[in-house]
Amino acid sequence: MAKDKKVEQITDMDVDFAQWYTDVCRKAELVEYSSVKGFTILRPYGYAIWENIQHNLDSRFKATGHENVAMPVLIPESLLKKEGELVNGFAPEVAWVTQGGSEELEERLAFRPTSETMFCDHWSSVLQSYRQLPMLYNQWCSVIRWEKTTRPFLRSREFWWQEGHTIHETAEEAKAETEQQLNCYADFCENDLAIPVVKGRKTDKEKFAGAEATYTIEAMMKDHKALQSGTSHYFGDKFSRAYDVTFTGRDNKLQYPFQSSWGVSTRLIGAIIMTHGDNNGLVLPPSIAPIQVIIIPVAMHKPGVTEKAQEVLERVKAMGIRVKGDFSDNTPGWKYAEYEMKGVPLRLELGPRDIEANQCVIVRRDNGEKVTVSLDELETKIPELLQAVRDGLYEKAKNNLEEHTYFAETIDEVKDIVNNRGGGFIKTFWCGDVECELAMKEKAGVSSRCIPFVQENRTGVCPICGKPSSTTIFWGQAY
Repeated sequence: MAKDKKVEQITDMDVDFAQWYTDVCRKAELVEYSSVKGFTILRPYGYAIWENIQHNLDSRFKATGHENVAMPVLIPESLLKKEGELVNGFAPEVAWVTQGGSEELEERLAFRPTSETMFCDHWSSVLQSYRQLPMLYNQWCSVIRWEKTTRPFLRSREFWWQEGHTIHETAEEAKAETEQQLNCYADFCENDLAIPVVKGRKTDKEKFAGAEATYTIEAMMKDHKALQSGTSHYFGDKFSRAYDVTFTGRDNKLQYPFQSSWGVSTRLIGAIIMTHGDNNGLVLPPSIAPIQVIIIPVAMHKPGVTEKAQEVLERVKAMGIRVKGDFSDNTPGWKYAEYEMKGVPLRLELGPRDIEANQCVIVRRDNGEKVTVSLDELETKIPELLQAVRDGLYEKAKNNLEEHTYFAETIDEVKDIVNNRGGGFIKTFWCGDVECELAMKEKAGVSSRCIPFVQENRTGVCPICGKPSSTTIFWGQAY
């Protein structure tokens, strides 16, 4: 973790990681607490990051045939109860509307905690023939879940996300959709957010309520805790049967479609903060940074400096890069700290001597490296440096993941990793018994993260019960 510190109002991450995180969220002007307990205000800079995530993912979804829709925010209680596992899974977190205007409602309405029920209700009305399948839908919205303990981006009572919902003619098609979207999330996290992930399947205990299978991408934060960063679920035809969603098949008989759902949320912003941030604030991957290049004119009182900086700004903007110039009367030092706090990938400094030499100084946010660049080479050097920032961030995060991923054969080894080696991802063999899963949590303080797709291809023993097993699983402390 970063040791150097320029911003006094940010707690050192090595002293109190949780407080450091909250400080960054607020000092970088991403969120602010609202007057409603457990709800946060997503401020313009935080929302701009979410917009860039949204834009990138939305284009990916549309490239694979998905269409955006909008479902109502309120769900009748009777509709929510039709599929028992779902309502039981979300019951403690549901917020209810019981009155409309001055009148008591005949039936309680739930603020959506998720939208499977509304999609199924809709499909039961509009689906008739196999010729309409697949239906590949997605919606961008907020949901409400009455969390007991909240933290910005990680857990709040209202959060923003996308939820994809699809129905298919066959189970094979629905399963392929589930895997495709998980791979989409993994690719986005690794290539655009510079966050390496572990892909795998959730245990039955941890899977989504009502799902036959839940797949996940798990990322490691700088404090070596896990963050579930995206999930994709295969439902089979369970929801179709519960909500009477049918279609006439190729054999002219009524059939139930097979369903998937998948989603990521503003939790990804929390992942970015805790994977890349340092004691000076945010460190943003260029792909989703609201400002990719900040131009700081130095000695603005000298003739020609402001004009040249404005000229450079227009050139960089013409390259399709998100760029801003700070022409305020704040000192250069204040500006440097401000945009470091906001995680801007590149800082371009331009003063009288630079102008005379037909050059500028560009500083990378990820490692502080300063590069002198000819003004004649901006169009080639800036994209190269933005890519270098992304690559540098990914390598740091990958090293953190690899250096804190362990294999353990006994419960004592697991405890030693948690208590004496700073934690991380702990891979063990596992018999598949939920009792052993619960015992691991009780004895070592770690929960199951996923059964990785990449297995060991050998046999070992479960560290809890000692039974032979060829299945490996990742454990860890998690947000």
